[in-house]
Formats: sequence, structure tokens, C-alpha cells
Amino acid sequence: MKISIGANIFNGPWGGGNLFFKNFVSHFRSNGHDVINNLAENDIDIILLTDPRKESESSSFTHKDISKYLKYINPNTVVVHRINECDERKSTNGVNSFYVNANKVAHYTVFVSSWIRDIYKSFGMNVEKSKVILGGGDSKVFNQNDKPIWNGNEKLKIVTHHWSSNENKGFEIYQELDYLLGNELLELVEFTYIGNLPNSVNLKNTKIIKPIHGKNLSDELKKHHVYITASKNEPSGNHHIEAAQCGLPILYLDSGGIPEYCQGFGISYKKETLIEKIDEISKNYNHYFKELKKYPFSNNQLHSEYEELFEKLIKNHKTESNTKNFYFFHFFVNAQLQLKKLLNLSRNL
Repeated sequence: MKISIGANIFNGPWGGGNLFFKNFVSHFRSNGHDVINNLAENDIDIILLTDPRKESESSSFTHKDISKYLKYINPNTVVVHRINECDERKSTNGVNSFYVNANKVAHYTVFVSSWIRDIYKSFGMNVEKSKVILGGGDSKVFNQNDKPIWNGNEKLKIVTHHWSSNENKGFEIYQELDYLLGNELLELVEFTYIGNLPNSVNLKNTKIIKPIHGKNLSDELKKHHVYITASKNEPSGNHHIEAAQCGLPILYLDSGGIPEYCQGFGISYKKETLIEKIDEISKNYNHYFKELKKYPFSNNQLHSEYEELFEKLIKNHKTESNTKNFYFFHFFVNAQLQLKKLLNLSRNL
């Protein structure tokens, strides 16, 4: 099949969305499919709309471009809208209503969590033709190979990583942890932050590492024992998936879609229970480390679901088109017969 994905792909660390696009393209091309990121060809089977906002640097085309393509070039193309963005994610205004309107061009919708699906459902979007496909990480890169088990004697090494420096990534929590490292947790815990920090955030007791990706990131994560994410209203995210694949039990906020990826593989916490939950996860480290060997969210699962969905949608779309053509043909033939009868009748008169 020929797939057009509406995304520009960047090299190097560029956030979880960019990683999804990169892995998606690599998988489908390696499996014999043609993948492009434009609407310049007239035989596209599937268009995957990823971000309809024209001003988004990651977007290669919008819902308006798709509408023109369907109208003037190929009306038989199936459009799937993958939704991984909302106002709640970065405290914006107008994204939800814009996405509801842009979604009208789609034949089908994929949500990255039940949490974000429910947001759009409450906002008036028709989710009847939709599916939740949870994200995944690259298990060839992020895995438990050569991952040492914490012996319980050395300091508990906690880590997190974010490309974005948006305040909703949880810097209030990371600052609280940094403060505790200089006080109650001084002899017990180390904390490493990998990624970009806002200029307003100063972590005095934390090891800071600039953004890294791929094997370098995997190797660094494996040097630690526990992962923490303080992300608020994150629809899915990639950071906690990569950590889980590397065998790090997860401390996570009960916010957004993240619990759908982390339940059973770590412990939920609140700011006021942070010390208590760090203690709890350290005591139950071996249990969660063993559970993480069964962590299900990988690119293999993710891409299989997309491939199966695309093939099903194309097949159903062709069947619907053939049915419409069948009824139109019979309507046309019957109309011709009725017209012929009327002409004959008028001649006899």
C-alpha cells in the first residue's frame, strides 16, 4: 500500500512524536510499503493526518490540503487522523475545537489513549469510527540487555528525560525532588535529569545531561534504577515507555494517558507523598523489575495494529465504493428504461 504521513521528520533528539514518525516510516518501508510525506502523487491508499496546524513545524500538510486532494485528485483515498494533542497537554486554548473541525475530513480516528479519546468525545467529536492504539518504543534499542539489578545497598538512582521544557512536564515535582536530595534524601537517592530545562529552573542537587537519543539514551537510562515522570495531562508520551523497556520501575502521576502505560509497572504518587512512594518503590523494586520483563508496549505491537487497521479500512472502503457504484449503475439503467418508456408512450399518443 502507499501511505502518506503528514509529518516532517528531524534527525537527533526531537521528542516522542518525531520518534513515532521515524519508526513508523522505517517499519512500513521495510515491510514493502511505499511511504511519503506529501500529497503530490495520485495513487495514495492511506493518508495519515498527524497535525492539522499549518504553523506546526512537524506538519507536512493539513486537513485543508487533504480535502482538496480528495476532491480534485483521488476521492478513493482513506484518511486516518491520529490524535495526540489537546489543550490540556500544554495549557493552550483552541486546539480541541480546531481538531474537532479538522477531524471532519477523516474516515477514521486513532487516539493514543482512552484519556484523550474521552476529552474529544466530551468536546463533541464523533468517536464511533475510532480506536485507541497505545504507543510503543523500539525494543531493539530500549531493552533490558546488560541492565544490572539494583542491589539495595547503593544509593537509589532515579532518572527522567524530556525533550520539551514546557512547564507541564512536571518541573515543580523535579524541583521538589531536587530539594529533598539536599535534605531528607541526601544519603539515600541520586537524581539525573536528561533533556531541556526551562531557564527558570535551577536543580542544584541534580545531575543534568543534555538531550541524547537512541542507544546513548538507552545506555544512560540503564545506569539508573527507578524512573520518575511528573508529566501532567500527557496524552501518551514516549519517555516512560523507553524507561520501562529498559527495566526501570516507574513513579508516575495519575494524570493524562500515562497511567494506561504504567499501571502494574510502578507506583502512582502525588507531590506530598513523594518520599513515601520512593521508599515504597525501593522496597518493592525486585517485584516491579520482574514485572517489566512482560511490558507489552513496543513498536512491534504498535505497527501491527496500524497495519491491520489500514488493510481493513482500505478493504472496507473499496467494498463501500463498489456498492455505491452498483446502486448508481442500477439507478442509471432504471432511469434510462423509464425514459425510454416515456418516449415510446409519447410517440404513441
